[in-house]
Amino acid sequence: MRSIRPSSTARRERRRSRGTSPVLAAVALASVLALTTTACESGDTDASADASATAAADDDGKLKIPDDIADRLKEHGIDLDKWRDGAWKNWDKDKWLREAQDFVNPIIEDLWDPDRMRDADEPDQPEVDENDISGDQGVTDPTPDPVQAKAVPPSYHESAPTAGKVFFDSPEGTMVCSATVVEDPANPGRSNMVWTAGHCVHAGKKGGWYRNIAFVPSYNDSGMSAQEIGGATKEEVAPYGVWWGDWAQTSDQWIEQGGATGGDGASYDFAVIHVTPEKGGDGKSLEETVGSAMPVDFNAPAVPKIEEMTAIGYPAAPPYDGQSLYSCEDKPGRLSLSTSDPTMYRIGCSMTAGSSGGGWIAAGQDGKPALVSNTSIGPVTTGWLAGPRLGKEAKGVYDAVSEKFAGQ
Repeated sequence: MRSIRPSSTARRERRRSRGTSPVLAAVALASVLALTTTACESGDTDASADASATAAADDDGKLKIPDDIADRLKEHGIDLDKWRDGAWKNWDKDKWLREAQDFVNPIIEDLWDPDRMRDADEPDQPEVDENDISGDQGVTDPTPDPVQAKAVPPSYHESAPTAGKVFFDSPEGTMVCSATVVEDPANPGRSNMVWTAGHCVHAGKKGGWYRNIAFVPSYNDSGMSAQEIGGATKEEVAPYGVWWGDWAQTSDQWIEQGGATGGDGASYDFAVIHVTPEKGGDGKSLEETVGSAMPVDFNAPAVPKIEEMTAIGYPAAPPYDGQSLYSCEDKPGRLSLSTSDPTMYRIGCSMTAGSSGGGWIAAGQDGKPALVSNTSIGPVTTGWLAGPRLGKEAKGVYDAVSEKFAGQ
């Protein structure tokens, strides 16, 4: 087992070599026995913009904090003004909220501007040799043949309306994952729920909840190049707005077991984020805004019965730059990291760091397309990806978030 972690000097040299075409921050695609969201040097982390914990407005048109969020802030000793002015950068162990019920994510208006989304570099990508996978642990099929990812044609909203990116801050810098708008059974047709990987919202057994979590649907919808994005407006980069997480939930297994080595928690590496528009919006839900939401199947057919799966995401590590949406299609196989954990799906795919959390689509029990997994781990050398099979634990997370906002 080994971990490839470029030095700060090497990373600065690599950044200089890219000239004036900065790449978007990207969550490291967690590798087969190494799941992590450790980041590299980030770009500007200024948090001087005005803050709010919700997009609702009072009679004076000013953003206000809902009572429940304000109470949670006070319970954890968080002063919103200090948080806005940079206190969120304090990652001391005693200040890093960890438990499932501790999630707090007050909005910092305009924090996620085009420059901040664009200028942060891709994070470190801990990796291990795929030979560390033991074929006698549960059921593991032969390594799939590599599948070259295909560029999704813009506009992405027309081609893949439920896809987008989750931005957030970690102790090491600014990062990003891929994600999918999913249906909300408690609010049919009006979902504000997003599906991603657990390691995109929580650091696992050695850390807590990440901060400033926000979702951008159809990021770079027109497929601009990195150079073009350098002069783009926020509306061009995020045509359907920036949506902040007002609640997030991942599995207890990920919180308790998830780590940077050993593949701990990988079979439970999923999360649901409930979002709200940064500046209040027009009263429409996320689903109404983008015009679509993906159903989730928690009892997808067994691997031998699935003819094809499609993984989608924004890969950012070379040869990709994080600005464009890609997909891979392949017949899945099985990957077992531990006989005590559920077997994972595995497909051939060349996508790299940044595609973590992106949705995996296949025909569900009713034969219609549904989300059945998300990108979680991959090998040292690109060629395949693996994701958790969504069972009762995943459904429990999904239902809990839906029920928390039922009727809202």
